[in-house]
Amino acid sequence: MSNTGNRKGTLKRLAAELELSVTTVSRALGGYTDVADATRQRVLDAATRNAYVPNAAGRMLVTGRSGFIGLLLPLRDRARLDPFLGEYIAGLSEALAERGRDLFMATVASRQSELDVLRHVVESGRADGIVLNRIGECDERVDYLVSRGFPFVTHGRTLEAQDRYSWVDTDGATAFADTFRWLYQLGHRRFGLLSITENMTFRRHREEGFRRAVAEQDDPQVSVVATHVPRFDVAARQQAVHTMLADTARPTAILALTDELALCALELASGLGIQVPDQLSVVGFDNIPESAFSTPGLTTFDQCTREAARQLATLLLDSLDSLDSPDGQSGTTHTLITPALVKRGSHAPAPGAPHTVHGTVPANRATTTTRGSYS
Repeated sequence: MSNTGNRKGTLKRLAAELELSVTTVSRALGGYTDVADATRQRVLDAATRNAYVPNAAGRMLVTGRSGFIGLLLPLRDRARLDPFLGEYIAGLSEALAERGRDLFMATVASRQSELDVLRHVVESGRADGIVLNRIGECDERVDYLVSRGFPFVTHGRTLEAQDRYSWVDTDGATAFADTFRWLYQLGHRRFGLLSITENMTFRRHREEGFRRAVAEQDDPQVSVVATHVPRFDVAARQQAVHTMLADTARPTAILALTDELALCALELASGLGIQVPDQLSVVGFDNIPESAFSTPGLTTFDQCTREAARQLATLLLDSLDSLDSPDGQSGTTHTLITPALVKRGSHAPAPGAPHTVHGTVPANRATTTTRGSYS
C-alpha cells in the first residue's frame, strides 16, 4: 500500500514541479500524441531526475491498457530463429519505448497453433495491440483480429481484402522483375529461381514479379528452373540447390527468395568448384548480417527491416491513440517500401559475355503510402 502511495505522490510532485495537471503528466508518460512534443520531453526529463517509475498495475486499472504490444514468436526445431528477427525486434522495441510502451513476445511452441496463442494473448488482455509478421496469402490470424475488432498491424499483407487493416510491406514484385531485367542485360539467359513451399504472400509477389518480367522479355533463349523447398528444412534446401547446380545445363544466374537460400547456393557452389561470380551469379533478398560476410559478399536487397518495424510500431500506437480520442475512430495506412539493391561480389556478366556489359541497375523507387479510414 505504501509503495502505491509513494508512486501517486511522485506523480503529483512531477505535476507540481512542472506546473502541469496530473492528467497531462500521466498522458505524457503514456506516450499519447495529444501532448505536445516539448511538454512530453519536459515530463520525461523530470521523471528521469526524480527516478519516477509508473505503477503498471495502477495504470492498467485507470486506463484499461496494459502498456504492452504483442508479437508472436514461433519456436522451431532448429538451432536459430529467423535471421531478420534481431533487427526487427530492435526496431519495434525502440519505437515502442519512445512512446512509453513495451514489447511483449508470446512464444509459440512447435506443436502449438499460432491462432490459439494469439487468442490467448487477446482474450487475456495481456496486450493492447498486436504486430503480425510472416503473413500468408490467406491468414486466419488476420481474419480473427479483424472479426474481434482488436488493434493490430501487419508486416506484409494478405492477397485480398487488404484495406481492412494497416500494413507495411516491401515491393518484392518490382525488385525481382527489375533484377531479372538487369541480369538479362548482363547476358544471362539460364536462370534459377530458389523459392519456398509455404504460401506466404511475399513469395507470391516476388515470383510473380520475376515471371512477369520473363514473359515480357519474350526471349526463347531464356530458360528458368524453379525449385521450392520448405523454408526451414536445411537438408531439403541443400539437396534442392545441389540438384540445381549439378545439372550440366545449370543456371548462370540464381535469384533466391531469401538470403538463406542464396547463401546455401554460394556454399554449395564453392564445394562443387563453381566460381562465383565468374561462372554463376547469385542474388538474395533481406540483407541479413551474414550476407555481408560470405565469400564472395552476397548481392542482395535490403528491405529496411529495422525502419519497417519502427513504422509498424508507430502505426499501431497512433491507431490506439485515435481510439482513445473523443470520436473513437481510427484509419488504415498502407505503406509499400522499395527495397534497396546492395551490390557486393556475387554478380557479374554471364560466362562468355563481354565484361564491359553492366546492365541497368534496378532503380530505387520512392516508398508509397496510402491511407483510408473506418469507424
